[in-house]
Amino acid sequence: MYTLASKIKVNSANISHRDFDNAHFSFDLKDDGKFIKGVLTAKTDMVMESFSVTKAMEFTDESLFFANGYQSWSTSKELGKGDNTKDIIPAARVLGGFAEFAAGEFADYNFKSYVKYGKRNCFRSYTYTYIRNKGDFSKITLYGSRSERKGFTVFECDMEKNLFTVRKDVEGLRLSAGQEYEMFDIAIIENEYEKAFDEYFFDFMGIKEPRIKHLAGYTSWYNYFSRINEEICLRDLDGMDRAKECVDIFQLDDGFQTATGDWLSVDKKKFPHGLKNLAQKIHAKGYLAGIWLAPFCAQITSQVAKDHPEWLIKDEKTGKTLLRHIGWGGAYALDIYHEGAREYIKHFFDVILNDWGFDLVKLDFLFTQCITPRYGKTRGEIMCDGVDLLREACGDKFILGCGVPLGACMGIFDACRISCDVNKMFEGNIVNMLGLNNEVPSAQGAINNTVFRRHLDGRAFCNDPDVLFLRKNNLKFTDEQKYLLGKINAICGNVLFVSDNAGAYDYKSLTLMKEFFTEKKYEVTFAEYVTPSIIKLDFTEDGVARSMNFDIKNGKTWGLV
Repeated sequence: MYTLASKIKVNSANISHRDFDNAHFSFDLKDDGKFIKGVLTAKTDMVMESFSVTKAMEFTDESLFFANGYQSWSTSKELGKGDNTKDIIPAARVLGGFAEFAAGEFADYNFKSYVKYGKRNCFRSYTYTYIRNKGDFSKITLYGSRSERKGFTVFECDMEKNLFTVRKDVEGLRLSAGQEYEMFDIAIIENEYEKAFDEYFFDFMGIKEPRIKHLAGYTSWYNYFSRINEEICLRDLDGMDRAKECVDIFQLDDGFQTATGDWLSVDKKKFPHGLKNLAQKIHAKGYLAGIWLAPFCAQITSQVAKDHPEWLIKDEKTGKTLLRHIGWGGAYALDIYHEGAREYIKHFFDVILNDWGFDLVKLDFLFTQCITPRYGKTRGEIMCDGVDLLREACGDKFILGCGVPLGACMGIFDACRISCDVNKMFEGNIVNMLGLNNEVPSAQGAINNTVFRRHLDGRAFCNDPDVLFLRKNNLKFTDEQKYLLGKINAICGNVLFVSDNAGAYDYKSLTLMKEFFTEKKYEVTFAEYVTPSIIKLDFTEDGVARSMNFDIKNGKTWGLV
């Protein structure tokens, strides 16, 4: 039924296997139609590079395959015959080196064992996928991994060749002779759309409903970016009084620190009274105080990087410190397996949460921890270990994840971003038009993901679809585009933010913010691309049936009833 393909390294020799029982390992695979279980037993010491099993599966012109992207920002949508997924910008492939890293760092473009993006009719999905027929939500077939702690599980399809592949991202995994490794523990669920996801997350994975059900308020990033200061924060904090009855949180984003990684070193020119004072003023309004951190990142000019180079992730062959992010002029990443780095991470969280008094942390760029396998561990194992450390460090405080492979934080983080960043221009700036990768900030990408990852909300965590815009300055959105973004966020997500000074809102903008922020019961009954750019969305709003169509390219909306 299945064919096997693997690549391993034994005593520096590269070896490929297609046999389930060979000189180096045996693999026991069971598929009873409800579960896929697979256990590999090593016969020799070895390092794995790739492992997958493939079976025949018929795909028709009506078939749709859900492709869940690698991490928070990765494009995730239903794809059918004739569709394509783009690779990183071709020039980056040609140039290689830093250019290829910079274009591909945000996802899995440069993982060794995968088929490259850009091949028509060939798609992949992380942690889980489902297959259904166009127009029909009464029955989907969902395939979902129980856990990514052994490695990321990847589902692939080739609709042209009618093949379905289950892959484990095992690059760098070290196994000793006699060691057993659970390759697959996957549920196969056939049910109506919503019931299938209930069965997967609650019954199979054993996840409890997230503590955060609905959260609405302010975040500083999408108006001022890193050019933030105490005066702006206090002004915008007062501005939220105009909608106080539906505001839960006020969040400070990037720009308060003297350098990324030096989290306790606050820029005194920007925040002369410190962040404990800001948290107290937020609490005085009755809101949760939130703060943004990139806890694994250390800017190359940061004090922590200068003082503790031994804490940073190194190339195992050369010992060279690895660049893990191109932001802030370049950043390294703290190695969670170094005890000094672990204690440093725990310390700054303790101060920020328990001394300064912040209630929620938005944790960003978490994928930087697992770009490259190390210490004989897979990327999935490393990312899960990193998430566990963050939860340990934060205790019972709220965590909003961002830039993280979703399978690693399901049931652990309280909320999580499920889309790329939006952009101040609805149709994107020149960077978007160049098509650097599938994670480039855009309203179109954010809206797409918000619709097609809606099933995660209230199950894996509380969905954060990124901000909505209502201001009139520092923005290139039409009123129709603003309304579309806000409405989709409210229907399909439950973490709702603006970055505007609500004190400057006119009556219409203030009314819309209250409309979007107010918690309502939404149920999506139909969501599908009916043309390459037009999505039809049917839903109920507090029990009232409604419908809308919109063009994701330009934000034009019609038929909203």
